[in-house]
Amino acid sequence: MTGLLSVALVSPIQAAETSVPPQVTMINDSIEQVWRDYEIRPAGEVDDPQWCRRVYLDVIGRIPTFDELSEFMKDRSKDKRAALVQKLLEDDRYTEEYANHWGTVWTNLLIGRSGGTDRRDLTNRSGMQKYLRDSFARNKTYDRMVYELVSAEGSGKPGDSNFNGAVNFLIGKVNEEKGTLATSSVSRIFLGQQVQCTQCHNHPFNQWKQQKFWEFNAFFRQTRALRRFVDGTRDIESAELVNEDFAGEAGTPEDALLFYELRNGLQKVAYPVFTDGTEIGKSGYLEDVNRREELARLMLQSEYLDKMIVNRMWSAFLGFGFTRPIDDLGPHNPSSHPELLDSLGKEFRKASYDLKQLITWITLSRPYQLAPVLGRQNELDDPSIGESPKFSRFYLRQMSAEQLYSSLVAASDAKGKGSYAEQEAERRRWLSQFVVAFGTDEGDEATTFNGSIPQALMLFNGALTKNATSQETGSFIDRLSRSGRSPRDRLTRLYLTGLARRPTKTETGVAAKLLAARGGNEKEMLQDVWWAIINSNEFIMQH
Repeated sequence: MTGLLSVALVSPIQAAETSVPPQVTMINDSIEQVWRDYEIRPAGEVDDPQWCRRVYLDVIGRIPTFDELSEFMKDRSKDKRAALVQKLLEDDRYTEEYANHWGTVWTNLLIGRSGGTDRRDLTNRSGMQKYLRDSFARNKTYDRMVYELVSAEGSGKPGDSNFNGAVNFLIGKVNEEKGTLATSSVSRIFLGQQVQCTQCHNHPFNQWKQQKFWEFNAFFRQTRALRRFVDGTRDIESAELVNEDFAGEAGTPEDALLFYELRNGLQKVAYPVFTDGTEIGKSGYLEDVNRREELARLMLQSEYLDKMIVNRMWSAFLGFGFTRPIDDLGPHNPSSHPELLDSLGKEFRKASYDLKQLITWITLSRPYQLAPVLGRQNELDDPSIGESPKFSRFYLRQMSAEQLYSSLVAASDAKGKGSYAEQEAERRRWLSQFVVAFGTDEGDEATTFNGSIPQALMLFNGALTKNATSQETGSFIDRLSRSGRSPRDRLTRLYLTGLARRPTKTETGVAAKLLAARGGNEKEMLQDVWWAIINSNEFIMQH
C-alpha cells in the first residue's frame, strides 16, 4: 500500500481548552494510562488530509471531495478538527448524508443486508430505512429509538395508513419458533447479552441460564406479525405487527405462563422477568400489562444499554471495541478498558443519549488522531493476533460496500444518469451484487472486501468504475484535465482526491512514463492513474 504508512506526522492539536469536551479528556487519560502500564509509545498523529478523509468516511459515509479537502487544509485555526466534526454533524448541507449513512449502518445491523429483499419476507426494507433515516436526520435520542424499535406496532410498509417503520426490526422475528429470534436479537443488539445458546441449555461460561432465556422470551409472546398477500400469489404485499392477548401455554391468560424443556426432559415454567431479576405482571391480557412496552421501559433503565451503544460506536470509529465480540458484555468477557467503558456509558446517559455528542467525544479523542503505524514502540498493540486493543495507533479497516459506492460518486461523480429513483435503483443493484460477491446475508463482518475474483472483476470492469473513469465531456477526468497549472498539479489533485495525500516520487515517475506511452495524451494518463487509484487497497481502506 504505497505511501499509506509513511504519512507525515505532525504535532498534536493544540486546541483551546474550552473547545475540548471534558469527556474527551476522560477518554485520553484512560487510554494513556494503559499505554503507560504496558510501556507503549503510541504512533504519531496523522496529518490533516488523512484525518479529514478518515472523519468524512466515519461520520457521513464517504471520502471528502477535493474542494472539501482543500477547504480543510487551508484552515489555519487551532481547533479546525473540532470545527469539521461539528460541521459534518450540524451543518444542514450534510444532514441528508449523515442520516443516510447511519440509517444504512443500522438497517444492516437490525435486519441484515438481505433483510426485506425477498418478496416473501415480512420485513419491508424501505420502511426500515425510512424510519432510521428520519430518526438520524432529526437526531432522535438513542433511548427513544430503542424504545420505539422494541415496542412498535403498525404496518411496516410506507404509505399504509398505520405505517410505523420501526416495526420492521421485529416483524420478521416474532412468528417463527415462539419468537426466539426476537429474544436473541433484542438482547444482543441493545444489551450486549448473548442469550441465543441458552435456549436449550445453560451457558457454560457466563451468567445466562436457560431460565433467563425463556423469561426474556416471555416479553414477546403477546406479539404477532399479520401478513397480507398480493392477490392470487404468495408474495407479501404488506405486514403488520400487532399486540394481542396471550393465553399462555396452559390456556390461562390471567396467569399466562410458558413451558420450556430441560435437557433431561423435565418441563419448567417461565414468566416475563428482565435480565436484572425485575418481574412484571404475569397476566397475558393487554389491558393488564403490555409486555413489550414493559420490556422497553426496563431496558432503558439498564446500564448495559449504555455500555452496549458506547462499545458499538467506539468499534465503528476505532475498528475494535472494548470487548470481543462487541455485543457480548459481562463478567465472563472482560473489557480491555473497563473503567472507561463504564464511565462513557454514564456520560452518554447524562448527555440524554445524544449520539452526536458521543460521536464528537470519540472523533476528538487522542486515539482517533493517531497514524496507522505499528512499530517497535507499540508492537504489543496488535488485536489482529488476539491481543486486547490498546488503541496506540489507528487500526486499518476496509470500507463497507456502501462507503465505497458513496466515495466513488462523491470523488468522481460516478452516479448513473437518469432520475433520482433510477439512480437509487442502480445503487441498490450494485450493492446487491456486492453482497452476493463478497459476503453472507447475515449483515456481519464477512460482508467486507476479501480480495475475491468477483470483487476484482466488479471493481475493474463494472459500470460504476466506467462512470468514475470516463473521459466524456463534463466527466471528472475531463474537468480535472482542464484544471490546475500543470500536469504535475493535476496529478497531485488526483491523489489528494482519492487518497488524501500527494503522489510519491515513484508514483510521479510512473505517471510520467504513462504520459509518454500515451503519446502525450494527458487525459488518458489521468484516466489510467485514477483507475489504478480506485482499484488499490489504499483507496478501499479506512486509514
